Amino acid sequence: MALNYGLLKGSIAGHLRDADDDHYQILVHAGKQVFRVAVNVKSSAPNAPSTLLFQAKTSLPAELTAQLTELEAGFTKLRSKPGGLAMDYLRVGLVNPKTMKEVPPDAPGANNDLKDKLEDAVVKAVAQQGSVVYAFGDRWGPEKKADQYFRFVPGNGIHDIHMNQGNSGKFKRDNGVYQDGCLFFSYPGGKWLAFFFAFQSQSFETDDEGNPVAASGAVAAAPAKKVKSARKRRAAAGA
Repeated sequence: MALNYGLLKGSIAGHLRDADDDHYQILVHAGKQVFRVAVNVKSSAPNAPSTLLFQAKTSLPAELTAQLTELEAGFTKLRSKPGGLAMDYLRVGLVNPKTMKEVPPDAPGANNDLKDKLEDAVVKAVAQQGSVVYAFGDRWGPEKKADQYFRFVPGNGIHDIHMNQGNSGKFKRDNGVYQDGCLFFSYPGGKWLAFFFAFQSQSFETDDEGNPVAASGAVAAAPAKKVKSARKRRAAAGA
């Protein structure tokens, strides 16, 4: 369960596409504080596909956007309960898990991988004055050292920008309800863009503590079979 779950609101001051293979790094200024937002683009879970499931939305409920707009810049800790701003992919109704698609972390071509999609949204926010980013996730810091990538002091940031329930094995300790991570961009003119991420190893059927419902199995397993069969085809072709 996330101990420091909440929402960061601020403006984007920088970004790193290739700081590491597993994340896209975003530098955010929020009032007098600086944060690094580490967005997963790849899974490192053993015995599971590395490609994430992804969904983007350009329409959000007016009540939600009004609440977000009224927030002051900075990190707001959220209670993991219904009725507030806390996100839950399976209970809030913003996400349709069945329509989430596999998107590779990085691939040749334009706008066809997660790093492309994040980069497009971030560059647009930097270019348009008044744009705001909202990162739902788990906070770390402030640390007693400089940030690992952007070198600001003290290190401070948000991670777990993905669904945080339905995990099994060693990641089961991270499960909980109303503590899911996601990323929203607000652009001038009332335009919004929301990004949702999930791991293929996670189940989309969970109990009241965010643990997988044993009888249901992992709903996200179907896309994983496609990845496996594709690998077999490449092996058979000598790739």
